[in-house]
Amino acid sequence: MRRRDFSWVCVAVVARSYAVHAQRLEIGFLSVPAAAAWSDLLTAFRQGLAEAGFVEGQTVAIEYRWADNDRARLPALATDLVSRQVAVIVATGGQAAIRAAMQATTTIPIVFTSGTNPVAQGFVASLSRPGGNATGVTLFTGELIEKRLQMLLELVPKAATVAFLLNPNNPDAELHLRAAQAAIRSFGLHVQVATAGTERDLSAAFQALLHQRADALVVLTDPFFESQRHQLVALAATRAIPTIFQWREDAVAGGLISYGPSIASMYSLAGVYTGRILKGARPADLPVIQPAIFELVINLKTAKALGLTIPQSVLARADEVIE
Repeated sequence: MRRRDFSWVCVAVVARSYAVHAQRLEIGFLSVPAAAAWSDLLTAFRQGLAEAGFVEGQTVAIEYRWADNDRARLPALATDLVSRQVAVIVATGGQAAIRAAMQATTTIPIVFTSGTNPVAQGFVASLSRPGGNATGVTLFTGELIEKRLQMLLELVPKAATVAFLLNPNNPDAELHLRAAQAAIRSFGLHVQVATAGTERDLSAAFQALLHQRADALVVLTDPFFESQRHQLVALAATRAIPTIFQWREDAVAGGLISYGPSIASMYSLAGVYTGRILKGARPADLPVIQPAIFELVINLKTAKALGLTIPQSVLARADEVIE
């Protein structure tokens, strides 16, 4: 090869390298929990992103910012992503992350996963027409509290006192507690409330439930509890408290029963929406996605350890039974 030809080849390779770099878009991923607790959901998000035609490390880069359950860090983390001029910010793990992202920018598109009603929180104008720079997926976790309580009482029909476990550091805690108290009143039962905002608090919370003679427990949805899934399941087993959780993953990990939407599928849909926005769609025109499928999962091994017999009427409704 002549020197001139070799030079043109080098120029072409460098030019192609710059072109690929220029085409690689950057996503900001802002989350309340620590990275270790989110690995399965990240896999689901990347799958949705791939369905939309984007592969991390090839056609898109993702800048991760984890608050490690310290919500005070979120504003600075969001501001950092804005300063990088990312193409989209994905805000997950609770409304604190969404609020931090929305306060940091009114122009960069935001895709959120929200456990509460995003209209009530002021994140969007309406579910069908978000109207601003944010859209995403809502799980409506608070609205399912009464349904989960009802299912738990079918397993523990003689329960007189039901407890709720909540994280007092969660901005949604008061909202969830009001929904829980309204639900318990409709059943005419006594209610106990246990709180835990750190790993150290969890053991003390379950010890308090023993002293309060709680017959059953509803774990209210919280990203911190999701990150402590295995410890929660172990504490419920050790204290022999029949417990209902929100996510299928909790029952798979050994929890007695779970009822709620598929959180993995919702993160996959968030990935799809992120890809659509990267292709030019406007958040204002993308309706907030609501769950259409709810999963009832029962762990028979845990039921046996607790000395519970699951009614056939409940087993017949179960989407999955773990033996």
